[in-house]
Amino acid sequence: MYLHEGTLFAVPFDLARLEFSSQPVPVLEAVTTNNVSGAQYAVSNRGTLVYLPGSVFLNASPISWMDRAGKTTTLRAMPADWSNPRFDPTGETLAVDISDGKQTEVWTYEWTRDTLTRMTFNGLDDRKPVWTPDGRRMVFSSTSGDKATLNLYWRRTDGTGDVQRLTESKNSQYAASWHASGKFLAFFESNPQTSNDLMILPIEGDEATGWKPGKATAFLNTPANELEPMFSPDGRWLAYASNESGRQEVFVRPFPGPGGKWQISTGGGFGATWSRTKSELLYGTPDRQVMVASYSVAGDSFRADKPRLWSETHFLTLTRNRSFDLHPDGERLAVAAVPEQTATKQDKVVFVFNFFDELRRLAPPSAH
Repeated sequence: MYLHEGTLFAVPFDLARLEFSSQPVPVLEAVTTNNVSGAQYAVSNRGTLVYLPGSVFLNASPISWMDRAGKTTTLRAMPADWSNPRFDPTGETLAVDISDGKQTEVWTYEWTRDTLTRMTFNGLDDRKPVWTPDGRRMVFSSTSGDKATLNLYWRRTDGTGDVQRLTESKNSQYAASWHASGKFLAFFESNPQTSNDLMILPIEGDEATGWKPGKATAFLNTPANELEPMFSPDGRWLAYASNESGRQEVFVRPFPGPGGKWQISTGGGFGATWSRTKSELLYGTPDRQVMVASYSVAGDSFRADKPRLWSETHFLTLTRNRSFDLHPDGERLAVAAVPEQTATKQDKVVFVFNFFDELRRLAPPSAH
């Protein structure tokens, strides 16, 4: 069973053949869903269904500013299923990916002009944009070469020229951060043997002579899940998230290495983000708040202070990777703000007994 836009669907599945045995059918309507807690239903192993009835809340939110005082104001008023916000070097344009429920594409939003521009047009899945340090190009993950696997591509941000493929891998890859020199791209790759690994892609050339991507190499591949490698503004350090301790935390390592590592977060962390104006490293917490740790560097040693709340205001966790980005001025974030509570109380649940009998009637298993 699965939920789509408030309707619960069931599809018979053949465990012996590991395949669907017929088409999905709707079995229940008006099940509450939202972009914070997911689908509001559960089924016991004895066949009792319980669900929260009500309106459907899709993964659509406006984009908001959040400052250090916790104040939120509108950045883009139109709700959308957006994710992975990244400001360009000037701070005047925000890149995001937006899903219409069928496919995801990359867009740019010039917030000073309230202008939204589509950047990808291949009709497949394009997501997770990352600007080059000069803002002239944008790398993103796309299924252009393989409808099941995301690899890395880039194109000019002025819309001219063709999309160029940067990597070819059987594993899905997600761009994360450019080195200040523009010569290295940090990304993470889903590896069936070692979970997500941190990777570095070297890039040579220039706009006049052309660009040539090199061979991607592993920066960190362990049995742990390593995500979102982010270069410091000076390119000397790489922040990332790892669950090596059993809980996802934020760490920093020297680039290109070798060297030690420093744990930054203390109660869980994700989405490491460097300030471009202060010696500060921000990250999100499991309860959807932003923390900040001031840091200093002495030679090859990195020292971070005890993390503190950057803002007491909570934000919404988005559906695809990054949920916020820091403006280049270091004083405000682009986030999905938590909406104000509505007057409608959701204080009743519905139980459906003998639900398995109803499933067999509506979606009978195949004869074989």
